[in-house]
Amino acid sequence: MHPGSSRGTVKRWLAAGRVQVNDRIVRRGDVAVAESDRVRLTGTPPAAFPSTLLRLVHEDEEILVVDKPPGLLTIATERERERTAYRALARYVAGQRRPARLFVVHRLDRETSGLLVFAKSGGAKRFLQEQFARRTVERVYVALVEGRLRETSGILRDRLTQDENLRVRPTRDRGVGRDAITAYRMLEQRPTSALLELRLGTGRRGQIRAQLAALGNPIVGDLRYGSRRDPLRRVCLHATRLSFAHPRQGRVSFESPPPLAFHRR
Repeated sequence: MHPGSSRGTVKRWLAAGRVQVNDRIVRRGDVAVAESDRVRLTGTPPAAFPSTLLRLVHEDEEILVVDKPPGLLTIATERERERTAYRALARYVAGQRRPARLFVVHRLDRETSGLLVFAKSGGAKRFLQEQFARRTVERVYVALVEGRLRETSGILRDRLTQDENLRVRPTRDRGVGRDAITAYRMLEQRPTSALLELRLGTGRRGQIRAQLAALGNPIVGDLRYGSRRDPLRRVCLHATRLSFAHPRQGRVSFESPPPLAFHRR
């Protein structure tokens, strides 16, 4: 119920008489608890939202929408298990007055900032993931890219595969990889960079980064995909709009403006 609580905190709860087993106060941590017993913590304040890591955009009984900063993983990896968006939010919903479980619906790359939706029930997760599978979720990104574009708008169609270094690349071999579709339009052309709006037709891992690099316009700060400069010390890619059918409320849409620094470079 409270996975983020320290041993000292639990001892204080016991000493204060806040822990009950079958409606009887217990003050020792070694009390035997049977599978059918009911354990309750009384007077528990609702858990605070982890605002030092994430910005809360929307929350209701079914979904949780947040704004993720660059540098934060969506879910754990072998190297990093604790400092993730999922871990922080799972603790938050588990510590609410009406505790809930958290379910991953989709992901953003560690280097990408912007909107993420999580589900608070298994049914909501399935409902949302079906929309991602049918490609009915609107996912719009803003990217600052290097160089000048030959066309002010277009559709990027590639087949993407992953090499031995886990880097996503386009391939001409139709027998491997998966199709990737991204529509783009130029918002602003500058002498050495351009600001683009991108709409995902498919949602492959690393799709936007790999396709823009193959176009000859890598994202500013994306050193892994060929960028030659990193003025903001981040990959300049931001998930700015997310729209989908809510499990109970009809279609909903959320927006997160791209960082102001994108407009100054």
